[in-house]
Amino acid sequence: MLTGNDDTGRDLQSPELYLNRELSMLTFNRRVFEMACDEDIPLLERLRFLCISSSNLDEFFEVRVAMLKHRMAMGINTISADGRSTSETLDAIRHAVDQLVHEQYALLECELLPAMRGQGIAILRRGEWNERQRQWIRRFFRSELLPVLTPIALDPAHPFPQLVNKILNFIVALEGKDAFGREMQYAIVQAPRSLPRLISMPADVAGCAHGFVLLSSIIHAHVGELFPGMQVKACHQFRVTRNSELYLHEEETEDLKKAVAGELLERRYGAAVRLEVSTKCPAELSDFLLHQFNLKEQDLYRVDGLVNLYRLAAISDEVDRTDLKFRPFVAGLPEGIRVDTEDEPASLFDAIRKSDVLLHHPYQSFAPVMDLLHQAADDANVLVIKQTLYRVVPDSPIVDALVRAARAGKEVVAVIELRARFNEAENIGLADRLHAAGVQVVYGVVGYKTHGKMMLIVRREGRRVRRYVHLGTGNYHSITTRYYTDFGLLSCDPQLGEDVHKVFQQLTGMGRVQRMKTMLQAPFTLHKGMLERIEREAEHARNGGQGRIIAKMNGLEEPEIIRALYRASQAGVKIDLIVRGVCCLRPGIAGVSDNIRIRSVLGRFLEHHRIYYFYNQGEEELFCASADWMNRNLLRRIETCFPILDRALHERVMKEGLRMYLADNTGTWILRSDGSYMRMRSSARPRSAQAELMALLGHQE
Repeated sequence: MLTGNDDTGRDLQSPELYLNRELSMLTFNRRVFEMACDEDIPLLERLRFLCISSSNLDEFFEVRVAMLKHRMAMGINTISADGRSTSETLDAIRHAVDQLVHEQYALLECELLPAMRGQGIAILRRGEWNERQRQWIRRFFRSELLPVLTPIALDPAHPFPQLVNKILNFIVALEGKDAFGREMQYAIVQAPRSLPRLISMPADVAGCAHGFVLLSSIIHAHVGELFPGMQVKACHQFRVTRNSELYLHEEETEDLKKAVAGELLERRYGAAVRLEVSTKCPAELSDFLLHQFNLKEQDLYRVDGLVNLYRLAAISDEVDRTDLKFRPFVAGLPEGIRVDTEDEPASLFDAIRKSDVLLHHPYQSFAPVMDLLHQAADDANVLVIKQTLYRVVPDSPIVDALVRAARAGKEVVAVIELRARFNEAENIGLADRLHAAGVQVVYGVVGYKTHGKMMLIVRREGRRVRRYVHLGTGNYHSITTRYYTDFGLLSCDPQLGEDVHKVFQQLTGMGRVQRMKTMLQAPFTLHKGMLERIEREAEHARNGGQGRIIAKMNGLEEPEIIRALYRASQAGVKIDLIVRGVCCLRPGIAGVSDNIRIRSVLGRFLEHHRIYYFYNQGEEELFCASADWMNRNLLRRIETCFPILDRALHERVMKEGLRMYLADNTGTWILRSDGSYMRMRSSARPRSAQAELMALLGHQE
């Protein structure tokens, strides 16, 4: 085990050398927000980025803030790597979120909405409705909304209701007596989940091509009809965010699927962690709500507009204005690969036997992976299909192929991760469907999430049996494969096939750790293997050689990896890190991280590759992986890290996954030693990695 000190005795565990994980996550979300501020991005895409930043913030509270508050409730005020206590981290989060939320609503009100109105896209507010619009809205309220609304008066017979996580609600202050002579002070109205939050109006009524009215505005305007004979003194929207973590004692659980399903029912009503109210909501009402949710003043966030910006994403989906969106893009195919069609089948087994196939998504289509699986399902020579499924929609063509293969009598094994956050319900449905078709369904290993992305097909070819594998950095999800940047490798390399076979043996059976021939695997060899390679580069540099590390990932937080990188930097290793999200390493600290440069790249697609390159005195090693350099990935998950051995594919990954990103000067933010990010502005020719990859590998219409 490497020590926490460098060769000079300097303490590499000193808090001043680390960035706070939670605050780093917020700075990532700020970069997403800055994409919404970028006037070079099409208008409706700017709106979408704003909505994504709002949705990210929701998840941040549901998971990260909830975890911190849970610790505080348990009396655990731990100190993080950067020296902050849990309470200090929560205070810093409050300050950062306040500023970000203020800027989000200012951007919407001052820039995006006026620009959209100039393009004939308008959200019509109550104060501007004309008589014809009011009549249309009144009819909509009475025919569509009133029948599904259930106002709940608050009195001893009607206690404060259990409100669902993130659902739009209204607190109503009342005066007067009802039919039973009761005097009511407050009531709750919950917006129906069966209706969209944005209601599209006919163009001739709206007075513009695309007119919308907020469901909240309709309820506000007609709330009095829900309380006949009573006087509505105030009506204000609010939303509560709840802890959405699942707390399972897996070792004590006899049936993991039933346990997860049971916890999902509780998630909607977990402990409250944030209350959002409109800026106009008086303190009397907000204090009342805080008391009901057992929250404090620092958990209250006032917003100048609708309490869930993400609902505005529906505008981008409903408005057919290609001139206000990114240009349509069609994914390409690698040379020598064509998509299987009914009229002209294309054997992917033949293509893979000729050479390994590298797929770069979303610039290249995911169809070859699905075609391979479908061909395997229908091929009489295929004996076995095994696959890990982390995030997959139950009606995916991949699932159809597995079902068909099982019904054809093949041995089909699906390793389904039931605890894939926010996809648990879909994965339970997926497991039920596969199990009913005769697929052997397992849920991995107790205590470890199965996060590796791999598929194994065993095929009889003459007198021999050959293994075909697919390994990837991303999920087998039909939607994310079109928006996440990932690499996938199709191969029939015998050693790689044997390694994948061993991993599946671990997942479905029992036994000791088996030695891999080419792959690294978490939680057994990946962490150690990365540390050894980082130290090897440092040793080469100390001995007068060239040390070089380039890595691309979603997050960097694991302390031993960070300390190893510090030591490598001190030894003279040149290190370039492309980290999309959380990064706890401080670059540019004199005598510690002078040789480390860190950038974050954002764009049209979500950067999702995990790529690790080590110069190794010219005997270069290049890996793609399902794992980030995070504690959870390296030590508490089952992950795969596979080498790119083919020289041509090695060069492709270096060019497409690393060099082009290091040359990007349009969607790049540079991490500074104080933890802030500065967007790169260059007088040189604009370079966008994503734009160049679309031109190189795909087709823009």
